[in-house]
Amino acid sequence: MNDVGTAVTRRRPLRLGVIAATLTGLLLLLCCTGGTAAFFLTGLGGDDAKSGDDPAGWGCGPVRPVNIAGKLPRFTEYGDAQIRNAAIIIKVGQDMGVPSRGWVIALATAMQESALRNLANRRVPASLALQHEGVGADHDSLGLFQQRPGWGSVADRMTPAYTARKFYEKLVKVRGWQRRPLTAVAQQVQVSAYPDAYAKHEEVSSRIVDALAGGAARTVEINGKAMCNAAERGEIAASGWTAPIPGGVGSGFRTASRPGHDGVDIAAAKGTEIRAAAAGRVLVAKCDPDNRNREDCDVDGFPDKGGCGWFVDLLHAGGYITRYCHMVVRPRVKEGQMVAAGEVIGQVGSSGNSSGPHLHFEVHLRNNRNPSGAVNPVPFMRDRGAPLRRPA
Repeated sequence: MNDVGTAVTRRRPLRLGVIAATLTGLLLLLCCTGGTAAFFLTGLGGDDAKSGDDPAGWGCGPVRPVNIAGKLPRFTEYGDAQIRNAAIIIKVGQDMGVPSRGWVIALATAMQESALRNLANRRVPASLALQHEGVGADHDSLGLFQQRPGWGSVADRMTPAYTARKFYEKLVKVRGWQRRPLTAVAQQVQVSAYPDAYAKHEEVSSRIVDALAGGAARTVEINGKAMCNAAERGEIAASGWTAPIPGGVGSGFRTASRPGHDGVDIAAAKGTEIRAAAAGRVLVAKCDPDNRNREDCDVDGFPDKGGCGWFVDLLHAGGYITRYCHMVVRPRVKEGQMVAAGEVIGQVGSSGNSSGPHLHFEVHLRNNRNPSGAVNPVPFMRDRGAPLRRPA
């Protein structure tokens, strides 16, 4: 990003380990100029079926019922039969009235357990006589969710709609399941030997839900209704994302006048709470040194001071990193801490290279905290139902 002072040697992209207000006056051209400071571093349906990999076709709302017998989009990650199973899982959730966040969690779980295949088991001979799409050997587990005998009979566990229903019945009993990290909720239902494995499927699961159900992963449940593109102020979209603060984008991403600006600036009153845009792990929570290598973040900054001020970097499932700069005081989180989507991590301020209170917000891909990993946060957040915009 370009909010901080002269860059030193950039660190290589992070490798993943085990994982987990209103505007004040006119929007100014908030400074955030200069180089980077000491840290930074740091289907079925034939050949004409629409590709589910294309976000342009998702739209959002009203959420449409899934037609499991009709044409379904194709995805590079899965074959036609697997997407048909995904449609069944979503349809069961819709029929049961489970909010769309549940569909995302269910799909991600089935992706991890069976790669969306209805698996028989060579240790359960009766399952081999039933319709199946592969043969597993995990204890006596069967079907899309690899359920064991306590979940039902062999025939039941080999029936995709039955297994999805049983999963949802347990899911909705998990306290706070709509706000908790996907992997934590899935693990509480499944009791897997690999509790951190579910998170890596959240992104693809959201894309499939969007493509099959009219952008449903971009909705959030508010007063019992699915609202599109409304994930802010702590409301979490089915995708698992929320806007860090409500507000309109002032200075944009890599504009003609500021080609090195690797994020966007959102003006807000000093002290406005900043929320984690998604569940993740704190990589950094510190004061970024200014151009003179001073850790001087407890005072308001000024243009050309350099540095991000008090800031936080979070690592999310899928190798995404979000960055939150210019906090007014020390962040509320610490390095290594796991945070939930929407959790307050700090407050808006004007520390570091800044001309007024605002949040400088960045999104990076592929675990890469360097400018080469930065993408425009505006379309990124919009595609997740958590748009960066001026509040109504």
